[in-house]
Amino acid sequence: DVATGEQMKTLLGHSNWVTCVAFSPDDKLLASSGSKGTIKLWDIDTGKALDIHFKRLTESICDLAFSPDGKTLASACHDSMVRIWDVQTGNELKTLAGHSAIVWTLAYSPDGKTLASGGDDNTIKIWNLVSDQEPITLRGHTSVVFSVAFSPDGLSLASGSGDGTVKLWEWDSNAWNERETLPGHTGLVWSVAFSPDGNMLASGSHDTTIRLWDLTGGRKPETLIGHSSAVHAVVFSPDGSTLISGSGDTTVKLWRRASKEDVRAADW
Repeated sequence: DVATGEQMKTLLGHSNWVTCVAFSPDDKLLASSGSKGTIKLWDIDTGKALDIHFKRLTESICDLAFSPDGKTLASACHDSMVRIWDVQTGNELKTLAGHSAIVWTLAYSPDGKTLASGGDDNTIKIWNLVSDQEPITLRGHTSVVFSVAFSPDGLSLASGSGDGTVKLWEWDSNAWNERETLPGHTGLVWSVAFSPDGNMLASGSHDTTIRLWDLTGGRKPETLIGHSSAVHAVVFSPDGSTLISGSGDTTVKLWRRASKEDVRAADW
């Protein structure tokens, strides 16, 4: 419960590590994956697993993402494949082969026509889900790409990497081009997230900090300090008023702007 921090439900069913989770766009379903290559769908209201059987994979799944219409689910896997699944049946619809190593991260574009993925081969792939054309490959990072995120308008893409940088990519003249590199972290960047209005980007790093980047150019980047271990995940609330971070220090923090110039954290 976001207001109180109280635990509402415990979903039991995986037999090993739960590697990632994703809410459906309508907030009625939760998808989860395990380190043994399993995918489960849960009814949020009841906390029960749905009787939908996805093919069990032989490799661990690193990330899951629902399409904007909620009809399909994408998975990123240790076997270098990206797979698209039918949410209603659990059937595998597509296998996207293009990465040469582990795929760590996925993001659908807001219109659902494009999927971005990043992996151990230091590249980002942009997949056109409408046609069967070869993916666009973005090169620029010198280490693993751990996180990708589309801006709300779908015209920008952010990526975080093991090289400690955040990069912004921009769609222009029918091509994706590197717009700028945002330096500052002193450790690998695990996660990136746009604010709902697209004016701000958050990044979480192994250096235990979160950086907030003003994409309008109005303010210098802010560094949020409070975690005592790597920040593995950052996400904005839908109204943009709160930033949530998860860390290896076993805490979740909610960051709210106490004043125009001050951002403070509340612990769970």
